[in-house]
Amino acid sequence: MAIITYREAIRAALSEELRRDSTVLFMGEDIADMGGSQGVSKGMLAEFGPERIRNTPISEEGIVGAAVGASMSGLRPVVEIMYMDFLSMAMDPIVGQAAKWRYMTGGQVTLPLTIRSQGGAGWQSGAQHASMVENWFTGIPGLKVIMPSQPDDVRLLLKAAIRDDNPVLFLEHRDCYPRKGEVGEDPEEVGEIGKGRILREGTDCTVVAWGAMPWVALEAAEELQATDGISLEVIDPRTLQPFDLGIVVESVKKTNRCIVAHEAVTFGGFGGEVVALVQEHAFDYLDAPVLRVGEKWAPVPFAPELESHLVPGKAEILEAVRRVAYATA
Repeated sequence: MAIITYREAIRAALSEELRRDSTVLFMGEDIADMGGSQGVSKGMLAEFGPERIRNTPISEEGIVGAAVGASMSGLRPVVEIMYMDFLSMAMDPIVGQAAKWRYMTGGQVTLPLTIRSQGGAGWQSGAQHASMVENWFTGIPGLKVIMPSQPDDVRLLLKAAIRDDNPVLFLEHRDCYPRKGEVGEDPEEVGEIGKGRILREGTDCTVVAWGAMPWVALEAAEELQATDGISLEVIDPRTLQPFDLGIVVESVKKTNRCIVAHEAVTFGGFGGEVVALVQEHAFDYLDAPVLRVGEKWAPVPFAPELESHLVPGKAEILEAVRRVAYATA
């Protein structure tokens, strides 16, 4: 095991798969010389060359459209879309084409396509560069949606996404990039899509969180244990579609309380779907309502003070946990 950053773990996964399989290529805006907007692919051009590390024009629809065609023709393209907001520019090739062609051809065509993108507030990058929009894609049959928070998970699940014969949205939060953790070095080790992970065992309340929010929940758990004696169980589902409902239900059976935390806007967010699933499958075990923690209803502001007011953090998780912890059945 090596202790590396989330950013380095992504680079490791990409490099391992490019070495393993000559049909894998990586394409996106400024990913070759520059290494992408977050430096994820820095240095990869020297090893793999311009045929496999390809800069593209500034056209998200063109990038994904080309990748859809490449995947249908026997290649395994990995695409980087600079910010999640820009996925809106590629909705037809993602939703209208990639998600549907395997079904429409009765399985005669496979689409081993991985689309990476990142988002998240806290960097004063403004309303067009900071959204978390995973809910745009979790309701589209034919797409898988992965959003891990830990360095070891991002490496193993990115490798799994690249090897999958279906289109995968692989979403990252920019606050995770500098986070460090132990990461394996076996190039043949691969993660399992659709399986959640308990990051912290607890007995009093379950927190289901993704993106960068698992890190926030772990900080909140330490404070709650010290100040209130409340023991949080923190679950990172890692994959949103397919969603590991079983790990959440089993946790709620133990803790009898649950909150769901994400950075996307609360109203209409994927958190509402998780709440509904918990209510449907674990209602008899709940001693308090299931609460959501999410972003307030507004575009992400540029001003730091306004941005920090809009985006949920540790204070919002503490408040939600205390509300359900002291509620009576």
